[in-house]
Amino acid sequence: MELFPAVLALTLLSISPGLDTLLTVRNAARGGVTDGVVTSFGICSGLFVHALLSALGISVLLMQSAMLFGALKLVGAAYLIWLGWGSLRQALRGRGQQRAADSVQAVARFRVSHWRCVREGLLSNLLNPKTIIFYMAFLPQFIDPAGAVLPQALLLAGLHFVIAMSWQSLLAVLTCRMRAWVRLPVLRTLCHAVTGLVMVALGVRLALARI
Repeated sequence: MELFPAVLALTLLSISPGLDTLLTVRNAARGGVTDGVVTSFGICSGLFVHALLSALGISVLLMQSAMLFGALKLVGAAYLIWLGWGSLRQALRGRGQQRAADSVQAVARFRVSHWRCVREGLLSNLLNPKTIIFYMAFLPQFIDPAGAVLPQALLLAGLHFVIAMSWQSLLAVLTCRMRAWVRLPVLRTLCHAVTGLVMVALGVRLALARI
């Protein structure tokens, strides 16, 4: 297995803007660097599940079953819309809390448990059927059929984990370096509103798309 082409492809995939980036930045802006990093950990942990399923051929069964794959697509779309609605609700609440938003107590109300961040990241990754398609198309390009498939698949997932977590953690740090801006009530409300609308739009697009 040639690692350099795989690392290059995984790096380009990781830095491409998408839902993973949006979710990491949103949670970092909401709760700090740690929230962004643990969200990324949840997202990237799902890569091992996709690699395992692909190696075992379960993803092939999903892709060949229109009913199962369609159900997975709708569940993923519903989850994205639910996340987006959560951000929109925070934006609506923020409109009535602009005076208190500068206090420590007001900022603390936006903090959530680390487990919730991990769960949001993991579910957003596992419920995305496009990730299944990517791994089904990606893994065969770099796996040596003469060797054991599962160890190679997990190695690629491990490389993807390191690259994606490094990139998303950097984004979390950069986001929090701008906390002085993010804490401004109007900008924070705008941030929640924009990310909420984008997530809802992604969910609707996923539900309607023919994958």
